Amino acid sequence: MLKLLFKIFSTENKVIPLDAFMRDGEMVAVGEAIHEKVKKLFRGSLAIRMVDAGSDNAAEQELVALGNAFYDVDRFGVHFVASPKHADMLMVTGPVTRNMQEALKKAYDCMPEPKIVVAVGDDAIDGGIFKGSYATTDGAEHTVPVQYHIPGDPPSPKTILSHILKILEANDERASHAIKKTL
Repeated sequence: MLKLLFKIFSTENKVIPLDAFMRDGEMVAVGEAIHEKVKKLFRGSLAIRMVDAGSDNAAEQELVALGNAFYDVDRFGVHFVASPKHADMLMVTGPVTRNMQEALKKAYDCMPEPKIVVAVGDDAIDGGIFKGSYATTDGAEHTVPVQYHIPGDPPSPKTILSHILKILEANDERASHAIKKTL
């Protein structure tokens, strides 16, 4: 017992401290910018519906990681919803298999206007490693109108967050331009 205790106290600490990731404030700054855009465009809450259209679950794991205690996108006003009827944004993962094509169309049709559709990962963008397979449609664009892409195989949560910010900025510019046209 004493040998084990001695080993514990004499072993060098090789754990990377949590604040090393947060020290530069990059993720926090991106999150705060997302929060400001969400407050402006969606009155404080961006609802995302994620549809797995036949993927290998790599992109889904990264999207689910956004909700864990480390990234905690809920604090920025972003949350995932179970129904497309409540969603502002549809995130599609996977190459869209033929048996998921109709379900994806139905999810898209249930969404209220304006619809923001994002293809997450290389599989959803153009089929990825499944491109040309008889069982897939080679990406989400062949089934629903996709406005934005988040590349990667799979994209990391930080990449997803930074792309969400770019998407919100683009929508903010589009909304501002539309308002100026009507005036």
